[in-house]
Amino acid sequence: MNIKVIKNDAELDAAMKRLEALALANPEPTGEVADEIELLSLIISDYENKHYPIEAPTPVEAIKFAMEQRGLKPKDIAPCFGSLSRTYEVLNGARGLSLNMIRRLHQQYAIPAHCLIGQP
Repeated sequence: MNIKVIKNDAELDAAMKRLEALALANPEPTGEVADEIELLSLIISDYENKHYPIEAPTPVEAIKFAMEQRGLKPKDIAPCFGSLSRTYEVLNGARGLSLNMIRRLHQQYAIPAHCLIGQP
């Protein structure tokens, strides 16, 4: 096992190929193979987080994603907003979320509160 810090995309590709090969050859890894898989996962994750960060969604993006995943229409989530017209105002960006709306959306649809607040 010769693992080092990933410094460029070519090294990232090589590490990912090695990880894939190990995972396919060892469905239930143990010992040194398990350690190598864990280390590769950590250095790959570290490199990707530094070079390809994923931004948190806006509150409206988080709501629309939750709706899409559950096959919901605005009328289905309107109770969280108080009315259908207020739902459309929020979804179109004309109105912000109130604390009560955030609470209801979080409780009803398990949308992470930090996404609804708009903080990472």
